[in-house]
Amino acid sequence: MDHSRRDFLKKATATGAAILAAPTVFGTGAFPKKQKAADATAPFKLKYAPSIGMFHEHAGNDIIDNIKFCYDMGFRAMFDNGLMGRPVDDQVKIANEMHRLGMELGPFVLYADFAVTSFVLNKPEIREMLVNKMKEGVEVAKRTGVKWALVVPGRYDEKLHRDFQTANVIDNLRYCCDVMEPAGLTIVLEPLNTLHDHQGLFLNGIPQAYAICRAVNRPVCKIVDDIYHQQITEGNLIPNIEAAWSEIAAFHLGDTPGRNEPGTGEINFKNVFKYIYSRKYEGVLCMEHGISMKGKEGEERVIQAYRECDSYEV
Repeated sequence: MDHSRRDFLKKATATGAAILAAPTVFGTGAFPKKQKAADATAPFKLKYAPSIGMFHEHAGNDIIDNIKFCYDMGFRAMFDNGLMGRPVDDQVKIANEMHRLGMELGPFVLYADFAVTSFVLNKPEIREMLVNKMKEGVEVAKRTGVKWALVVPGRYDEKLHRDFQTANVIDNLRYCCDVMEPAGLTIVLEPLNTLHDHQGLFLNGIPQAYAICRAVNRPVCKIVDDIYHQQITEGNLIPNIEAAWSEIAAFHLGDTPGRNEPGTGEINFKNVFKYIYSRKYEGVLCMEHGISMKGKEGEERVIQAYRECDSYEV
């Protein structure tokens, strides 16, 4: 082990100790007494996935150091929405380090144009554009081994009946699946809230996404359930997860209001995670949220929040 790696591990261990000593974000007390110091860096029960760079105050700006830090803090997955836009050398570097550590790389954003109508239209030029975009995603998957590509179907068309739009989305997704299926790359459709963040988008609810996936009826067309968005859109989180379970392939996380780490808003993440764990879920839960406090203290509070939410009895 070289000196830089030894120093890095010392840094990670010190952070774990600081997390245990800090007051919890869920109240003024410390962690439960039954939690041992070693638990501060033990693997989490679920594959919570920080974004690359989330803990830059501790890990710096180097991509590999960020991945190593997350591993040393107990995380066994990462995600990078902008993976597709990274230089090929960086994509390969990320993939190699994740593979070396036995970590999972969560969904990257393949197509999410919030400004245009696309999937809802029955037009050859739209279909050609989408198919070409899927081919680009397949090339990223070949280099990185990533299994999921996030897709947002874009805006709805005010001039076209909703049912026709739904039929067009289903048809266009089938063309996309023709590209993705041979490569083993799964599309994960993300419903987004239109009440606060993304007015005018076609896909906004888990029941709607579930119905579309069932109609597409292809194993590589699934859902990413964004807990933040769905708490705003419909609430009823656990029952909707249960109802749509067969079509959910990934999760995004964020509390509301505020879209920061668990414990800063109204969602009972400990119960949500306990339910997901009870279903023997082995996929990724992307930590797609901000940090409520600045600096190293803020990063430590994020890790602490996940430790508390992950402390349910099994």
